[in-house]
Amino acid sequence: MVKVKIYTTTTCPYCKMEKEYLDSKGIKYENFFVDQNPDKAQEMMDESGQMGVPFTEITKDDGTEEKILGFDKEKLNKALGIS
Repeated sequence: MVKVKIYTTTTCPYCKMEKEYLDSKGIKYENFFVDQNPDKAQEMMDESGQMGVPFTEITKDDGTEEKILGFDKEKLNKALGIS
């Protein structure tokens, strides 16, 4: 099963839109508020090299990872195999 992690902030409208979109598609995900959790903020920085949100990490069944910066519906659909 695909594992999805989203790094967000409590005030980011694009983060909210992405989570609502994934909810509407029935996609389960872990959400980390980087503005409330310095450890997760550092983890996101280590993975992405920047502080932009939303930052999404998708780990596929074969172990490959897809990293998406921003709410990019097209990239999410492709990475998750949905439409």
